[in-house]
Amino acid sequence: MSDGAEAPDSAPSGTDVNSEKYKQKAVLLRVLVYVFVTHIIAGFIILLFYLGQHAPK
Repeated sequence: MSDGAEAPDSAPSGTDVNSEKYKQKAVLLRVLVYVFVTHIIAGFIILLFYLGQHAPK
């Protein structure tokens, strides 16, 4: 006889919910790092072109 305190099989456990939030945070962090690093590299390349144009010949 069950008193109804048991969770159904389809309900996610606490670790499933936490791992999903962790995955979302990991993806967000990865995207932010990729965007930041891409902008740094692009800025460096633009700086090289700028310095190349203004270098004494």
